[in-house]
Amino acid sequence: MENQIEDIYELSPLQQGILFHTLFDPGTGVYTIQNTFPMEGELDLPLFERAWNKVIERHPILRTSFHWEGLDKPVQVVRRRAAMTIERYDWQHLAESEQEQQLEAFLQEDRRRGFDLTSPPLMRLTLIQTGDQRYQFVWSLHHLLLDGWSIALLRGEVFRIYMALCMGQPIDLPTPRPFGDYIAWLQQRDLGAAESFWRRTLQGLSAPTSLPAGNPHPEEVEPGQEYGEAFLTISAQTTAAIQSLVKQQRLTLNTLMQGVWALLLSRYSGERDVLFGATVSGRPTTLEGVESMIGLFINTLPVRVHVDPQRPLLDWLSDLQTHQVELRNYEYTPLVQIQSWSEIPRGQPLFESLFVFENYVQTPDVPQHERRLRVGPSRGLDPTNYPLSLMVIPMAEGHGPEATQQIYLRSVYDRRRFDAASIKRILGHAQAVVEAIAANPHQRVGDLSILTPAEYDQLIVAWNRTTVHYQPRLLHQLVEEQARRTPAAVAVVSEAGELTYAELDQRANQLAHYLCSLGVGPETFVGVCVDRSPAMVVAIVAILKAGGAYVPLDPTYPPERLAFMASDARIKVLLTQSHLQSRIAAPGLQVLALDSGWQAVAQQPADPLNVNVNGDTVAYSIYTSGSTGQPKGVLTSHAAIVNRLLWAQETYPLGEADRVLQQASFSFDFAVWEIFAPLITGARLILPAPRPAPGYRLSHTLDP
Repeated sequence: MENQIEDIYELSPLQQGILFHTLFDPGTGVYTIQNTFPMEGELDLPLFERAWNKVIERHPILRTSFHWEGLDKPVQVVRRRAAMTIERYDWQHLAESEQEQQLEAFLQEDRRRGFDLTSPPLMRLTLIQTGDQRYQFVWSLHHLLLDGWSIALLRGEVFRIYMALCMGQPIDLPTPRPFGDYIAWLQQRDLGAAESFWRRTLQGLSAPTSLPAGNPHPEEVEPGQEYGEAFLTISAQTTAAIQSLVKQQRLTLNTLMQGVWALLLSRYSGERDVLFGATVSGRPTTLEGVESMIGLFINTLPVRVHVDPQRPLLDWLSDLQTHQVELRNYEYTPLVQIQSWSEIPRGQPLFESLFVFENYVQTPDVPQHERRLRVGPSRGLDPTNYPLSLMVIPMAEGHGPEATQQIYLRSVYDRRRFDAASIKRILGHAQAVVEAIAANPHQRVGDLSILTPAEYDQLIVAWNRTTVHYQPRLLHQLVEEQARRTPAAVAVVSEAGELTYAELDQRANQLAHYLCSLGVGPETFVGVCVDRSPAMVVAIVAILKAGGAYVPLDPTYPPERLAFMASDARIKVLLTQSHLQSRIAAPGLQVLALDSGWQAVAQQPADPLNVNVNGDTVAYSIYTSGSTGQPKGVLTSHAAIVNRLLWAQETYPLGEADRVLQQASFSFDFAVWEIFAPLITGARLILPAPRPAPGYRLSHTLDP
């Protein structure tokens, strides 16, 4: 076994974190990277497989395995030899749509397979033939091995070797510097200065920045489908404006886009002090040849940004860039060590979102050999342990001087935390902020809008398109109209009996005539202190018919409160019941007990009155709970409550078959809907007993 080992060394900071999360969340495909790209033309499969094994021979990291059991700290072991074969599938017999479905199913299963981290190489190669000289190639690997820069370099190297093999030429590539040299460089770093920097940077932060609400149905995510991705492309015109801006202001595109993400997190969380993770290249300029080395050099570090709405945008971005320059001096620091220096409690993550600016070549120059094998751009999924990752990728469309630049946004997200619609909305907000900066960079941070055009139209235009033209009505008129439509239908049901719509209207007319004889007219305030009963409904409708405004006085309220309300509302007439007359002591009131005094009311005519009131006339006054010390009467006009009731009927329609339970105190505003919504639509108003006796059942009030 010893003869098979070439080297043993520790893990880089990010490798330590990736190993932990891989072991912590098995079977989800976390940190499994999949690169899928099409190929078309003549393919010599044995030579292609040989090219891959050549790069495995050249780069020790591709012959590396990881070991932790029984050790104080995990190590990576480089084997002298490791080889692999290309798995092959033939899907030529499938329709194109079936091939796409099959490929997606294959990728899901491939992610579920994961890797045995103790057995190199931690890669899989799969060639799927989809047609005559047409292929899909899937390169799966564990993120412990490579970062994005290395993947791009390695892909180009594979095809250069393949071309040389096809043409019978020698493989003329420089000997690569091994990844172990970088590990040795890391071990020479002094963490003392880094500790001081990170403690100062994170001082005062005690919790990670919260993310917006996401997936409402996490239980529906199936195993193997835990991660999704979404894309958005910033237009060439906006990209050109942004690139011109950062050049003029001596900023980097990375700085500007980090500012965009910080602003979004601030708006989502409602916090001005935000923290997110950012991936840094981790390739030290002092390590010779580091640009061409293959391995996992990147590191993830916390970025803390104070989002001051009052600051000029460009000044704010300049400060952010200054901080980034300082951070580069300590970008080698292990994240787990930074976590221990922070004030965020152990067990909580420093951050939940990861920002990645990919500044390496996205589509490497893959040489095309004389057999004309054409290789398309790759697509892939590289999930992390963070719920949400945002990648910013500068892309070139076309070649030469006519090439256009575009900013490409990509999000990889945990579908147990976010659904596709939420991520689409987040990417749209990022695009909106970029466009706002391009349109006017000379504005304050707080003035930048995150709304997409569709959201702006919905918020500003559609949701404010509230003009509705209802035919003018008075509240009691709506009840009268319903009584004419369904006179024999039951309107009110209580333990004491029922009232039809005709009976309700007739009694209310009689009481209205009686009230007028007592001097009640437009906007005369009439108190109603009765138990929940048909008499309560008749009293309220009658007051409106007489032109007055009713003031509900809940008999369960303390007497001093009832007296205050009666006095404050300047009530002229009080409608009550015999057993409640003593509840209100207000000298000068004209009092009518609706039970014992109804004989006089019954002598009045039953035809409707013709009272001069309009939509602006006050219909009722309901008193607040008195949370400020004293209750206050809130006046509501006929037009206001009619508008509200008619809207409710359109939005939540009631019909003659419906029954509405009146359960709120009639001194509470919701009771207005409970009482009148059924009475203007032909439904039944159900009145439970106000003080039910033992054994009372609401079902006794309803029909069998």
